[in-house]
Amino acid sequence: MRASSQRALLVLAASALGIGLGIWMGGWAGRRIALQQAEARLGQFAQRNQEDGDANTLESREVLAAMNSSPHAFCSDDELAYFRKLVYASHALKEAGRIRDGQIACSTTLGRSTASPLRVRPDFSQPDGTLVYTDIPAFRVGERSTVAVQLGDSYIVYSPFTPPIPTIAAIHYTVIDKDAATQATGRLSGDAPQVPMSVLTSAGRSIVNGGMYVTRCSADSMVCGTAYMSIADALQLARPTQVIFVVMGAIAGGLLGFLFSCIYRSKTGLHHQLLRAIRRDALRVVYQPIVDLETGRVVEAEALVRWTDDEGQNISPDVFVKVAEERGFVGEITRFVVRRALRDFGPTLRERADFRVNVNIAAPDLADSAFLPMLDRALIQANVKPSSLGIEITESFTARQQVAKETILRLRQRGHYVHIDDFGTGYSSLAYLHDLSVDAIKIDKAFTKAIGTDAVTVSILPQILTMAETLGLRVVVEGIETQQQARYFAEANQQIYAQGWLFGRPVPPDELLRTLNAESSRAEVRDVVSAHGLMATAVAAD
Repeated sequence: MRASSQRALLVLAASALGIGLGIWMGGWAGRRIALQQAEARLGQFAQRNQEDGDANTLESREVLAAMNSSPHAFCSDDELAYFRKLVYASHALKEAGRIRDGQIACSTTLGRSTASPLRVRPDFSQPDGTLVYTDIPAFRVGERSTVAVQLGDSYIVYSPFTPPIPTIAAIHYTVIDKDAATQATGRLSGDAPQVPMSVLTSAGRSIVNGGMYVTRCSADSMVCGTAYMSIADALQLARPTQVIFVVMGAIAGGLLGFLFSCIYRSKTGLHHQLLRAIRRDALRVVYQPIVDLETGRVVEAEALVRWTDDEGQNISPDVFVKVAEERGFVGEITRFVVRRALRDFGPTLRERADFRVNVNIAAPDLADSAFLPMLDRALIQANVKPSSLGIEITESFTARQQVAKETILRLRQRGHYVHIDDFGTGYSSLAYLHDLSVDAIKIDKAFTKAIGTDAVTVSILPQILTMAETLGLRVVVEGIETQQQARYFAEANQQIYAQGWLFGRPVPPDELLRTLNAESSRAEVRDVVSAHGLMATAVAAD
């Protein structure tokens, strides 16, 4: 019998013995815990919305103050350029401009208004004199509306991607504003729940019409954000918790069987299998080529780790890397990949200064004091320069900016080439990238897939390319699978590297080495032919 079947039978037997007591405990205790968990989830999301909203409000006030103190002529080219710099440096804004007499006079994206300027009307006023617009059609992004704020004759428009999106589908949210003069209320963003407005404008917890609502209100403005879900969804989300209570309440004999199954599973669990695979050198590393779009030559390769468990199942890296992070041994995977990459490509890296292998590092590596010394030792043993081993850091890992900045600085001081991987998923700003001081960004494949569609992400690509060019960063594009996608980036007036199935799937090291050797042979032939051509031209001239 397969090991997985044995484990399933043991767990089933232990669960069956605990059904009686579990039913008794699961009713009252399970429901109570489910609602507590739901309230905690809603509170965390509402709190995050409030904190982000307060931060955005502070930033918008600073930007508006800077705009109103503009040293340039009203709506001049210099002033619009000045506004664009302020928008690029912000974390939450997409647009800025001037309003005069209820009409948009100029805008960083629309330029100066001509014969028929866009007329706008505010929806709310704030105690500090700012005016709020809930939707200006000209600044919509796809179907997403935007919120604009005016102070004096300057205005800014928030990015529609700024509000945090719930990670649980059952959670909904709405943001309500109140007019300072009339006390009238209205929705800024999110859904429109059918509940009394007092629920959405008063901080606290409420249960109304079979739904749970948690509201947080800003101390700096008249804005309140509410996260909510139905009680039915809350109970459904907590179904695993109720099952756990059933198991925990099993009778003595059933508990003994369950403990036995847990012990058995712990010895054959995923993290134990993974640890054994690492220490037995049983993981695999494949390499996906990265090409220069201008020349078509392979200039880099990304090292990607793969694992097949004891039962012959291919486990996704997203799964086993997360397991390693949670269990505290992800650094062992990083060390394995570094050693294997230097072993597989050491001679090539020593001979070819124009080729680099990149490895991904996990969040715990950034704060691990042993990480950098490990890299140094591995490079010395392989006799490879640091510049030949690139480092890729996922954008979400850089949220701990101080740790990330220090580690990136030390990596670059040693000569490593540092990428920000999956760039764009967090909609990072110019100021954010400038602080990190990296060498390159890798545009996430979600943007590549949107090319040729009406997806909102397509409109963001030019901004990302402009940001990279402004900071002098190299751009690597992930997920290129079609000629159309490749042409899109090849037509950009900047150097771009490409990675995707169009140029090559992840392959074992020997296969990539054959590709590199073939390229080198073709290059040598071209050089010889070119040299003979020059000699023939010289002889003819004599």
